[in-house]
Amino acid sequence: MNDQIIPEQHKELAARIELALSQIRPYLEADQGDITLKEITDDLVVKLELHGSCVGCSMIDMTMKGGVESVIKNVAPEVKSIEAINL
Repeated sequence: MNDQIIPEQHKELAARIELALSQIRPYLEADQGDITLKEITDDLVVKLELHGSCVGCSMIDMTMKGGVESVIKNVAPEVKSIEAINL
């Protein structure tokens, strides 16, 4: 995680997002996938990187909207948007 770009003022937000990702990670790993928090911009855009079978999966749009975005917005409603950087 050394290559994360998290401004100091968003460290607590990043911790909440990591907690949310840990809740859905087992489901992604069950399908040989994973997800990593890469960046939180100053304007509260969360950038995620997909790994394994998540990259190129035909269901990733549904997973991002219905799963990932939902759990992140639940713990961090201030987040403006969520993007996968490698779709």
